[in-house]
Amino acid sequence: MKILWVKAGGLVPPDIGGKIRSYNILRQLTKHHAVTFFSFYAAHENDVHAELSQLFHRVILIPLDLPPAKSAGELLDYVARLFSREPYNLTKYCRPEVRQKLRSLLKEEAYDVIVCDFLVAAGVIPWDWPCPKVLFTHNVEAVIWRRHYEVARNPLWKAVSWLEWKRMAAAERRYLQKADHVLAVSENDREAFGRFLDPKNLTVTETGVDTEFFQPRGEQEMPNSLLFTGAMDWLPNEDAMFYFANEIFPLIRQRVPDATLCIVGRKPSRRLQDLAARIPNIQMTGWVEDVRPYLAERAVSVVPLRIGGGTRLKIFEAMSMGKAVVSTSIGAEGLPVKNGEHLLLADDPASFAESTLRLLGNDSQRTQIGAAARHLVEENYSWVTVSEGFAEVVENVVKRRATASLS
Repeated sequence: MKILWVKAGGLVPPDIGGKIRSYNILRQLTKHHAVTFFSFYAAHENDVHAELSQLFHRVILIPLDLPPAKSAGELLDYVARLFSREPYNLTKYCRPEVRQKLRSLLKEEAYDVIVCDFLVAAGVIPWDWPCPKVLFTHNVEAVIWRRHYEVARNPLWKAVSWLEWKRMAAAERRYLQKADHVLAVSENDREAFGRFLDPKNLTVTETGVDTEFFQPRGEQEMPNSLLFTGAMDWLPNEDAMFYFANEIFPLIRQRVPDATLCIVGRKPSRRLQDLAARIPNIQMTGWVEDVRPYLAERAVSVVPLRIGGGTRLKIFEAMSMGKAVVSTSIGAEGLPVKNGEHLLLADDPASFAESTLRLLGNDSQRTQIGAAARHLVEENYSWVTVSEGFAEVVENVVKRRATASLS
């Protein structure tokens, strides 16, 4: 197939969930198909996207002059787009010059299929173009904003979250209905989209993990040590750490005073850095080149998410290394895991703390859960397997369109 892959926000480095999923699927697709990668993203120093020319058939990159996240410039940009019917997360990327460049490319070269990676890129896709279009969703975006609204305490942020929720819900329905086929990453997401999509136009593509890269190391774990991994400039991760540090960690340290928490992830906000400095026994690393040593030496991986959608790759990475995980139901939402067998689930501070303490104090249970978790992902969720299923769905969409055009 000749695939045109359109992505907002860039692809490399693959350091957050959506990028990791897309990068690994694309890496496998390029072995058998000619993929043109078209991406538009915030311009930044040390941009390594040009190196992708070694991977793809063709690469078109459009760095955009966007204001930094959470800056006064972004606030002004948001206000300027306040009366758009589109959510801000789409309008800030989907600029007229990007649409024009994409249409020009389509006039130059024919493709068998266009893959729109994430809803965010949907605003530049020419939905009237005469080739099949597949929308690859990584979350139910409206659900994420609804959950932001539900947990927000600041009145201004609550109002912004409500507005983005409503606009995102409308945009999500509109663009998914335009697509020839929609790929979701979990049964939960498929169920949500199935309320307004024909089931035959909707398929689940499994979440994967690099089981060769993330392997158990057999290293001695630090006693009473906890780990959270994730991009700290993603608001659900930041919220999770404030929730854990303020409401769960004190309950753990009442029983185990020397318990420690290591937070590994890029770009922690000043508020989060101040929190870590204020609470004893919390370490924050910022960006690290390799998360595996941190996973290997910590006893329990915690995922106390209250906001989110799609599936959490951080859980599969920890499971692939044979680590015991404690998560909220939202944190593990959409993953094919069983509570008590592959991880422990807990949805309030007291039960989350109790589950964590149980694992910290029971080497045998930690080992048993970690081994079951590793077996699950190793047998079923390698990126090779996931990518083969992805390609099969896209090929069927192309064939179906070709058959329909002949009839």
